[in-house]
Parts: sequence; structure tokens; C-alpha cells
Amino acid sequence: MQLPTEFEARERALLGPRFEELYAFATAEPARGVTVNTLRCTPQTLAERADFPLTPSPFCPAAFAVPAAFRPGRHAYHHAGVLYSQEPSAAAPAALLEVQPGMRVADLCAAPGGKTSQLAAALQGQGVLLANEYVSARAEILRQNLERMGVANAVITNEDTSKIAAALPGWFDRVLVDAPCSGEGMFRKEPAALAQHSPALVAQCAALGREILENAAALLAPGGVLVYSTCTFAPEEDEAQVAAFLARHPEFTLCDLSGCGFGRPGEANRAPDGFPASFCRRIWPADGGEGHFMAKLRKSADVPSVPSRLKPAKPVRPPKEWLDFAKTFFPALADVPLTQAGEWLLLAPDFPQTRLKTLRSGVLAGSVLKKRFQPTHALFMACGSVCTNQERLTLRDPRTAAWLRGEEIDAVTAQNGWCAVLVDGFPLGGGKVSSGRVKNHYPKALRNLK
Repeated sequence: MQLPTEFEARERALLGPRFEELYAFATAEPARGVTVNTLRCTPQTLAERADFPLTPSPFCPAAFAVPAAFRPGRHAYHHAGVLYSQEPSAAAPAALLEVQPGMRVADLCAAPGGKTSQLAAALQGQGVLLANEYVSARAEILRQNLERMGVANAVITNEDTSKIAAALPGWFDRVLVDAPCSGEGMFRKEPAALAQHSPALVAQCAALGREILENAAALLAPGGVLVYSTCTFAPEEDEAQVAAFLARHPEFTLCDLSGCGFGRPGEANRAPDGFPASFCRRIWPADGGEGHFMAKLRKSADVPSVPSRLKPAKPVRPPKEWLDFAKTFFPALADVPLTQAGEWLLLAPDFPQTRLKTLRSGVLAGSVLKKRFQPTHALFMACGSVCTNQERLTLRDPRTAAWLRGEEIDAVTAQNGWCAVLVDGFPLGGGKVSSGRVKNHYPKALRNLK
């Protein structure tokens, strides 16, 4: 691998004889892995059921390394949202937030959704998760991934973080900033990162990271925790960025990550004198993942709270068609508050009214069509396990592959009417049973057609 000239010169100057060890990746394969969606199952359960090799990751208890030849995107467990294809070290930052059920959590740079799904799993359906992505096309990918993972309490926005900070000041207990960066840690994985690298890009990303950090600080409640991470090695985006933030914000303190069990300490010569760089954490290519930097910051509990002027979202009166459908197939959902967007009904998380550009708030349940309720794929992915009518498949059942190709399958366990289709108990969407056959409603864009 031919490294960018300026990058290599900088790193050799900073690392000296350690350069060859830490950047020993010129001939190595990129690390490949999957992260378990613990909304669906435990890592132990996946390890017991998977029909492909898994090696536990040192970076996150829910992550595994997989062989380079394995492509998880076509596997039934991927379709069922049991796992997320994610380079192993990329799973590290989200775990550092120590999210607990019931918290308010924001992921400000969320696409494509791997770290976001980890935060959602930690919430276990309680509290609320704001998942934001500034780039519209990436925000749509984020929406699709969270839908596949069965996340029911997410609000997905497509906004500048300054607008979120203005709308929800001091509202969140935890904030993750996995900042847009120059991508130096992705050189062996993404050729585009190698091709586009320049000192100007580093400076541009550092400025953007600073702006997002400022907005993250405004969003965080007193006593809250902020994790800042990048997939680059540039001092301006890493240690020096955090040092400058702390200089501007004396109400924050840097948490010591030396006991986290992975990676190596931050580098003192990449930040101003006196900055406790060893409290940060770095993952180098030599550590078995791609490159990452992480810092954990806590906001003082003594900072005055921001007076709330937020209004709760107004639920809508459930239509009879929804109540009839829910009481038959999803009785556990019959009393869940609903909101409405156009003709669509949504299972609403506890989130206030805002003017933020929102792609989805909660679960898109469906709409009333010809005086009947028409459910969505999203409803079955989020709630299929509590559906009263289920067609239960297994990994080895040939009907599973047929279902993912969009074919009708024989009904063995499901009765007439709407049903959830599951593989080993994990949702694969919904269908409608008639005359012993399950009509396939799996979205065409998601099917295994090749």
C-alpha cells in the first residue's frame, strides 16, 4: 500500500521507530466482523446458532470477527436484524457510553447505523434514541438499517446538528459523536479514503468535528456523558481536538479509558502540554482492527439545567381498523400511543414536538386502506415476535431461502390472516395466509434475487 506522502511523513515524525509496528497493514486483509443486535438475542445465542465461523472480538462483547470470505448481507440472520456487518473495532465507541434502559440518547452522526443499533439495543426499547444524519441519502440507509434491526424507539432526523441543539438543549443523558473525519484509519478497507486524503481534508474535518462537538455539548444534560470518536489518526481531529474542546468547556472532564480492556493510550505528542492523552484510547491497525480514536467526556452535574419549553407530541385517536387488527394479531400493541404522518400511523416514542426534519419517529405501523388496516414490513420487523399468528422457520428450512427470494411458502404453523414470518424466532417480515400458503410481503428491494 502506497501511503499519502504527507500522512506518512507526519506519522513517522510522531511515532519514530514505532511506525513500522503500528502501521503493519500494507499486506494484511481488512478486518471483517459482525455485531450482535441484543434486541434480538445474546452474543452467546448467536455463537451457538450461527452456521458460519465466529471469533470473539476484543473491542466489544457483542462483536465478532468473521472470515474475509463471509458476506453477511445475504444471510437470513442479517435479514432478520440479528446481526450488523461491522468491522470489529468500530463497535467500541458505542459501548463506552454505558447507555442504560430509559435514557435519552443522541447519535449525531449516525449513518449507516451500526453504532446506533448498539445504542438502541442498550436501551432495550425503553427511553428514546435520536439518530441523526446530515446527508439525505445516508439518512435513508440509516432508516432502513434501524427498521431491519427492529428498533422501535428511534427518531431519525436529517438535520444540521446546530438545529438539533437549538431544538433540544440539555435534553439528552448520553450523546455519541462519531465524527466525519479524514478516514486515515480506513486506508486498507476503503480505497476512496486513501485516494482523497490531503492536509486540506484533515483541516476541513477538524473544523467540522469542532462544530459538531459544540452542538453535542449544548444537547447534553448536566451529569451527562459524551463520547467522541473518529476513524482517523490525525492529531487535529483526535487528541488536539479534545484538548481544545476542554479548554473551551471547563464544565467537562475527560474520563480515564485506560481500564476499558482494548487498544492503547492516546498520544501525548499529538496534543498540547498538560493534556492527559493517556485517558483517551486509540486502536491501531496492528491491534486487529482498523484505526479508531475515542475520548469520553462527562458534563458537570452542577451546571444549571436548561428550562424546558418543549411540548409533548399529540397522540391521535386510534381508528377502529387499527384496533381490530391490533387486538387480533398484536394485542400487546393495542394500547400503545399512535401518531400520524399523512395517511400513515406510527407507534410513537416519547419525544416532544419539534420542527426538525424527521424521516421516522417510532415504528411505521401501516395505514387504513379500503376500511381495513394494512400493516407494514416495519411493524413485523419491530414487533413480529409478539404477533399471535406466526409462521416459524429455521435456518435449515428451504422455505427460509424461498421467503427471502420473495416466493410464497407453505403455511405450517400459521393460520389464515396476517402472520409474522420468523427464522429461529427472529422476525423476517410479514405475510398473509390463505388456503395453506403464505403470500409473500417481503419488500422487493430487500430480497435475495441473485
